[in-house]
Amino acid sequence: MNRQEFQQLHAERAALERMIADIPEEDAIDRGGLSARLEEVGAEIADHPVETSRLPLKTRLTFRGRPVIGSHGIFAEFGMTATKAFTDAVSMSAASLDGPLAATGPIPNRAKNQFLITSTATGSFGFELEEHREDVLPLEEESSLAQALVLTRDLLQSAASGTDDELTDAATGQDPRVVTAIRAFLKILIDSEAVCAVSLGEKAFGFSDVGAVRRSWARLDRDNLHEVPRTLSGQFEGALPQRRTFEFKVAGTGEIIGGKFGPGVTDPAAINRHLYETTTVQLMETRVGQGHPRFVLTGLPMWTAPRD
Repeated sequence: MNRQEFQQLHAERAALERMIADIPEEDAIDRGGLSARLEEVGAEIADHPVETSRLPLKTRLTFRGRPVIGSHGIFAEFGMTATKAFTDAVSMSAASLDGPLAATGPIPNRAKNQFLITSTATGSFGFELEEHREDVLPLEEESSLAQALVLTRDLLQSAASGTDDELTDAATGQDPRVVTAIRAFLKILIDSEAVCAVSLGEKAFGFSDVGAVRRSWARLDRDNLHEVPRTLSGQFEGALPQRRTFEFKVAGTGEIIGGKFGPGVTDPAAINRHLYETTTVQLMETRVGQGHPRFVLTGLPMWTAPRD
């Protein structure tokens, strides 16, 4: 039983108790019907306790093309190489959500950002993957790996069929190493004349043909996806710490730009204690093709007169 169903049953039980209390003792028929339903609701609550922890996220990664023999099998070398490249990209994205990545070197926190292969996926051929977690997460919290899987799927889908602005949105905040890893995965597909599909919950995305993979690989190239550090002076107009977004008024032009907080900003609520104070910010600007720029604040600035 999920939390919404649990809350609905508790609300129904409270309503039934109020209704029974308002019915006279001599009205046995009405009281009896409501009392019977009250017992049913109570039994259902007792027999199906509410889920208080989030289940591990599951996805299906399937392939079609030259390395795939119908729904019977897949060449082992391609299957292992492609699946590892995909999970490496997602694990790297998860690590980047916890903090900035070094330009080279091992992926941080790799041990906690791993997938299990739990089954093969038929239709085309591939694998069912499940995030490996040793800890228990509450329902309202998502793991970094689960968030990264959604971000990776959205980036692949935007690269394949999105506008420049949609791809810019999907790429903004992604570490350059993550984009490089995703391109490496796409290159494996191109070289093997294969395509992939990623199914996550009720949402699924798949490349139509190898040409679509090539176009996506090209759109994620640094000649098309530009990331440039920017230094701007101005004032913060506001911030939403939970959504990790902000608005900033640029000095001189008066232009108001919006952006996201990068992983290096650990206390985004601090912005709201310094609204309308002149400061200088370090941003990463992302732009794809002819799309509009998007901005990520890489760290909290220094204010001339800081306040607690």
